[in-house]
This record gives sequence, C-alpha cells and structure tokens, in this order.
Amino acid sequence: MNNIGIAAVIFACLFGAALAAMLIRQLLPSSHLDDQSKDAIKVGMGLIATMSALVLGLLIASAKASYDTQGSEIRQIAANIGQLDGVLADYGEETREIRDLFRRNIAQLTEEVWQRGAARSMILGSAETEAEIWAVHVKILQLAPRDEIHQALRTLAIQIATDLTRGRWHLVAEEGSAIPVPFLVILVFWLTVLFASFGLFAPWNATVLATLFVGAVSVAAALFLILEMDRPFEGVMQISSEPIQKAIDRAAHP
Repeated sequence: MNNIGIAAVIFACLFGAALAAMLIRQLLPSSHLDDQSKDAIKVGMGLIATMSALVLGLLIASAKASYDTQGSEIRQIAANIGQLDGVLADYGEETREIRDLFRRNIAQLTEEVWQRGAARSMILGSAETEAEIWAVHVKILQLAPRDEIHQALRTLAIQIATDLTRGRWHLVAEEGSAIPVPFLVILVFWLTVLFASFGLFAPWNATVLATLFVGAVSVAAALFLILEMDRPFEGVMQISSEPIQKAIDRAAHP
C-alpha cells in the first residue's frame, strides 16, 4: 500500500472512531456520562495524548534524520562527481575515455535510481553496476603518471573514486524504512482512542463534525508527510536528482 492509501486508512480510523463514539453515546446509561465519568476519561485521555505526542515526535525525528542523511549523501556524491571529472580533466587528454565512460555510467545509474526509487539497492548494489564502476576505477589505476603532478592527480582521482563507491554503498545500506512499524501501529491506535473520546462527549452538529473531520485530516496528513520523508527516493517529497544532473552537465560541457 502506498503512502496515500495508508494516510486514507488512518483518516478513516480516526474520523470513524469519532463518529462511532457519537452514536454509541446514545446507547450508554446517563451514569456513564456524568461529570465524574468525564473527569476520569479526561485523565486517561491526557495520558494517551502525552504518549502519542512523544511517539509522534520520535517518528518525526527518525524520518527527518533519515531524509536529511540521504539528501546529504546525494549532495556529497554530486560534489565528488564534479571533483573527479575536474581532476581527470586536469590530468590530460589521455583521460577523455575514462571521463566519458564515467559520465555515461553515472547518468544511467541516476536515471534508473530515480525511476525505481524503492528498489535502488537492486540497481546500486547489482553485480553489473559494480563491474561498471570498477572498470572506471581500474582505468584510473592504469594511468601512467609522467611526473609528480600527474602522480598527485592520479592519487587524488583514486581517492575520490573510492569515496564515490563508499557513498554508493551508503545509499544501499540506508534503503528501507527508518520508522518501526510497531511504533506507527501503536500511535494510530492511541490516536483512534483519542478521537473516540472526542466524539463520546461531543454534540451531533455540523460544527463538531467539521472540526473532527479537519482534525482527522490534519493528523493523517502529518503521518503522510512522515511516511514520505521515510521514502526519499519516491513520492511527493522525493529527493531531487538535480545536484547530480548538474554535475553531469558540467562534466559534459567543461
């Protein structure tokens, strides 16, 4: 199920619980709805609201940290792409073949990763990708420096290529959800109970229904955004490939 579907289910749970509680209230004895009962329910709901806020904060922090980390990885990879191409260009005309091969590999990988965001480990971690990246690395190792300057450029190119490989494996390792499913399930359960308590004592009128509707939509939207940040290579909050595209374009038009 995609994130929109999950958000829709969450909204249905929250708003449905409120409506159900408003209907169930009509069947309850008046002693269950007196002031003492209300006070006891408010205390219990206050505890649940506090726990919900804590868990929601943890989910936001976890999703945002994962999103920022992977966004930073992409920017670092883009910087390394531009730097490696520049170093190879400074080395001399003999690296043109390496630069062309490197640029084609990066352009192909970028297109595939952003088309198949959730399956990027199958692309970046495949044997075919490893062979293509290693071919560039081997060609750099095979360069024969003419002097100390070219030796230093070759060494720097090897270091940057190694950093790029490390960044690629970081992206592979970071694939997957940073949000524990039990956390999300428990949070939705608590929020459902809270909305049921709202409906239990609320009068049945258009203003109350509109307020409960907007509240349920707002909570579902917040959880939708959290889920979107947890999957940064797909959806409406997809990390942009622009930094890498710009690095490729600069390499193609020095």
